[in-house]
Amino acid sequence: MLNLRCNFHASPKSSSDKSSGEDGTMKSSKPARGIATRAYAAFAAVCGLAYSGFALALEWNLQPAGSKLAEDIHDLHEYVMILCTVIFIGVFAFMFYAVYAHRKSKGHKAAQFHENTTIEILWTVIPAIILVGIAWPTTRTVVAQKDTSNPDLTIKVTGYQWKWGYDYVKGEGEGISFVSTLSTPRDQIENKAPKGEHYLLEVDNELVVPVGKKIRMLTTAGDVIHSWWVPAFGAKQDAIPGFIRDLWFRPEKTGTFRSQCVELCGKEHGFMPIVVKVVTQQEYSRWSGEQLKLIAAAADDPNKTYTMDELKKRGELVYAKNCTVCHQATGKGTPPAFPPLDGSKMVTGPKEGQIQTVLNGVVKNGTPTAMVGFGKQLNDVELAAVITYTRNNWGNKTGDAIQPAEVKALRK
Repeated sequence: MLNLRCNFHASPKSSSDKSSGEDGTMKSSKPARGIATRAYAAFAAVCGLAYSGFALALEWNLQPAGSKLAEDIHDLHEYVMILCTVIFIGVFAFMFYAVYAHRKSKGHKAAQFHENTTIEILWTVIPAIILVGIAWPTTRTVVAQKDTSNPDLTIKVTGYQWKWGYDYVKGEGEGISFVSTLSTPRDQIENKAPKGEHYLLEVDNELVVPVGKKIRMLTTAGDVIHSWWVPAFGAKQDAIPGFIRDLWFRPEKTGTFRSQCVELCGKEHGFMPIVVKVVTQQEYSRWSGEQLKLIAAAADDPNKTYTMDELKKRGELVYAKNCTVCHQATGKGTPPAFPPLDGSKMVTGPKEGQIQTVLNGVVKNGTPTAMVGFGKQLNDVELAAVITYTRNNWGNKTGDAIQPAEVKALRK
């Protein structure tokens, strides 16, 4: 933003600028110079304020559009704002003129009239025309936002506390599934390290989509209400547990677009970013092919019997990605909302009880608690691994190696 400063320095006065008065004192021969200087200063200050205000308005405007739909929304926003500004200026200019031109000091007598048909028609027709002028482009844009037909790619996004799950359900890349979690280091969050460029707006797994393709997003949630929003695409939809809602966007340029969950969803609401990476079709085809190969290579065998070391090693990774936010890496939790796992009677007690808890969550008096079930997010191998890890880590030494078959047997 431009910072304008006007510095005025008095120049030495020459003898030609002054004349001697009758009393012998020196008087300026150019009294207008001070007035001109002050006028110039005032003009420069007004220009500076106007420029600064314009720059500030640009800073406060909507994000640069990354799709045609976002451009339409931006244009509609500008159109309505300009129209409201014109109406505001017109109404208040007329009001101030009427007050000034018909003031009492001029001896103006107030007009007495009742049921003026012309005025009543005007103040009915003019607002109606204005409303139609706003409603027509608004309706067209809103209808376009809801047209999710004929997508090139369909992706299901599921909100969890506090991460996003993405499943490519139709189109190229069908079968790809991953969870996107905040990747900003804890040291930055706890002010132990300088903040990065994309502080709280960076994830471990970005949503990757091809440029120029119509992307349909199916939104839902696994616990509480979330909201998936990317302003650069003009795409926003609430993710509600038990409901499937949809939205669409067609990115027109490659790049990385960042946003966040915009529904207050719990204590880590501010740590739930959304990152969409738009790539060319060739790059997307290469990426999706690589992801499908990795998925096939890393497919878990639920019928295999795993060793304690295999389960603990895998469980440590699953715990770090899904459990540390609430129960902490030390297993001490953040009581009373999230109880410790280290020394927990639930963890060190009968294994069936812990398996049920991790699968289905905890419900007290008919109300779900902060402990949500992971039965839909994690497969049997991942659940068996993380349960084994918690039962044999920190001060917990149960010696139990939970197998995937045991988890499968207790699924509802």
